[in-house]
Amino acid sequence: MEAEEKKNIIDPELLEILACPKCKGDLILDEKRAGLICKKCELLYKIEDGIPIMLIDEAIPLSKIK
Repeated sequence: MEAEEKKNIIDPELLEILACPKCKGDLILDEKRAGLICKKCELLYKIEDGIPIMLIDEAIPLSKIK
């Protein structure tokens, strides 16, 4: 299980340079949901195998996952 969790964690240096593709705002790592959250746009960008899926069309509205 520990190896599986590590796949979903993103490199902290990468997290520092990533921005929301929609508003260019900051992203917050949400390890519980295995994704990056933009609070301004209220979107979750999933992380799969350590790779963030930074496509606006693939983002999940926070209202659908709460």
